[in-house]
Parts: sequence; C-alpha cells; structure tokens
Amino acid sequence: MSMNYREMLFTPKGFLMSGGVVLLLLGLIGFVFLNGSASASALGSFFWLDNSENFAHVGLGVVALAALYVPGLNSMLAPYYRWIVILVGLIALFFGVYGFLVAGNATPNTFGLSNLELGDNLLHLIVAAWAFAAAFWMQRSAMMSR
Repeated sequence: MSMNYREMLFTPKGFLMSGGVVLLLLGLIGFVFLNGSASASALGSFFWLDNSENFAHVGLGVVALAALYVPGLNSMLAPYYRWIVILVGLIALFFGVYGFLVAGNATPNTFGLSNLELGDNLLHLIVAAWAFAAAFWMQRSAMMSR
C-alpha cells in the first residue's frame, strides 16, 4: 500500500522512512561535497560537515530505515515509532539550540568532536519541528474527527 504525502511526511512511520533516507543521503553527500572545512565545502561556511557528522548522519539514517524494514526489528519497534520520533525531535532541538550557544567557539565547537554552524543549527531546528509535527499532528487530526 502506498503512502500519500501527508503519511510520508507527517506520521511517525513516514518520518522515519523519509528522514532515514534524508539522513543517509546527507551523510553520503557530506563525505563528498560538504566535507572537511568551510573552505572545502560546496556551500562554504554556511554549511559544511566534518567526518563525525557524516558518520552520525549515515548511522542514524541506517538505524531509522532498519527500524522500518528489518524483519522482526520492525514489528518489535512499531509500537514505539511515535516515541522514537519524539526522541529524535528532542535531540534535534537540543543540537539546534546548542549550536547557537557555541557558534563563536573554535572548531570543533561541539563536545570537541564536531562543528555546528548556522546551516546545521537551522537544519536541526527544522528537523525538530518536522519530528514533532509527525509525532503529534496526525494524532491530533484523528482525535478531532471523532
């Protein structure tokens, strides 16, 4: 059964699927086009990814997709998709806010492992909003239709 765009983007399952693909692609693209430093990135100082971020994005993307598509794991985690998405939203919100707090610090500015710049911070805040919408929007719509 295919999903419409609302289910694809604004349900926990759709968020894990779409977000998992986005994270996996972002990590892979990061290794090639956005890697190393602001001067080496195709987008300059606005958005660049170091290897720590790339490995984290690839790993999180694989985990999200595995939670949906690995037999046994998907049926075990399905009742918790909503809570997983809420957790992802909280983590993204943390890094979005934290990135603004450490913006002026020397590289790497995030726990000595990675660097967060304006593009990262904005992307993390967008992901947090998307995760919360996916976790709560459709559920609220279903309750209102009763």
